[in-house]
Amino acid sequence: MNAISLTWGVAGLTALGVVARPFRWPEAIWAASGALLLLLLGLIGWQEAWAGVIRGLDVYLFLIGMMLLSELARREGLFDWLAAEATAHAKGSPIRLFVLVYVVGIVVTVFLSNDATAVVLTPAVYAAARAAKVKEPLPYLLICAFIANAASFVLPISNPANLVIFGGGHMPPLMRWLGTFALPSAVAIVATFGLLYWTQRSVLAAEIIALDVEQPHLSKSAKLAAAGLIVTAIVLIAASAVGLDLGLPTFAAGVVTAALIVIVNRESPAEMLRGISWSVLPLVAGLFVIVEALDKTGVTRMLADSLAQGAQAAPSQTAAFAGVAVAFVSNLVNNLPAGLLAGSAVQLAGSPDKISGAILIGVDLGPNLSVTGSLATILWLNALRRENQHVGAWQFLKLGIVVMIPALLLSLLALILA
Repeated sequence: MNAISLTWGVAGLTALGVVARPFRWPEAIWAASGALLLLLLGLIGWQEAWAGVIRGLDVYLFLIGMMLLSELARREGLFDWLAAEATAHAKGSPIRLFVLVYVVGIVVTVFLSNDATAVVLTPAVYAAARAAKVKEPLPYLLICAFIANAASFVLPISNPANLVIFGGGHMPPLMRWLGTFALPSAVAIVATFGLLYWTQRSVLAAEIIALDVEQPHLSKSAKLAAAGLIVTAIVLIAASAVGLDLGLPTFAAGVVTAALIVIVNRESPAEMLRGISWSVLPLVAGLFVIVEALDKTGVTRMLADSLAQGAQAAPSQTAAFAGVAVAFVSNLVNNLPAGLLAGSAVQLAGSPDKISGAILIGVDLGPNLSVTGSLATILWLNALRRENQHVGAWQFLKLGIVVMIPALLLSLLALILA
């Protein structure tokens, strides 16, 4: 077996391990093991592997900052307060609560990114369901997973994958971005809501929402956590507007907020740090190393040549095919490596807006098919496990087929016909 075949074999087995989680081992173990195996087999050098790890630095900083903010909000009772507010506004209606959670999910995703929706909103929604004394919280929790991807191309900052695909000075100006993605985003959000609600309608119809929910006190430290989240949203929009990376500002916002709360509460930060899902970092690092190895096989050049030829011969058909193809590939290997490879190919080929836009929609929306399609969905799974909630891969896939595929096709159609 030659080096190229072996590299792809290791990458495929790694993807299978991340998706299937044999022996119930965490996803990070399989990603890190795949990267280590590439090194041991000599399919990638240590310097190249390190370059791959460093390539993800901005993502690591972004995730640490968001996980810090989420843990602070959870520990200080901000989520409990938000849950009581949401339940009060639902006024005993499970459908109203469903819509309210969906709208909040849109706002969080658009202005704080899809990873923030998975990390920050999921515990708040679970707290709301618990406060409302619902028998089955899953319909509301599913919103966090699906809207995190469906609303993740409204703005460039809505998904770190957007910065990967349009990185290196290729990011369109904001007005041009909105002109390209405003309609497809609206279609994706509306279609995902309609289909998700349709799949959960029988469960919602049987629910009874409590009206007498006790309103917890919002402490000073909880207000600081809320301020940290708001400031982070403002900082991210400002950083995106001037073309800065988002990782360091997010990390700084999380650290400053944590330091202020530690000082106010006069407590050790140790317990707070233990509450963070640090395993996400080796998962991402392992995926970056695998992408670095795949890039050595010439796949980026091959994809770029195919895109360039398709753009000349049949741009609309190429856009549609590329969007659908990358959507399904994102579920096989996770949209982070898929986005890195696709983004490199797009930049190398100099693809027109509609083709690069279709690829971005596939990378962002496609992961709604499976539980391991995007980093946001994996973070969502980790958040569920902390609350002793479990969603199986087959259970999610059956739902994803119904929700994602129509939403993807409609969104791509809106892009191509606009």
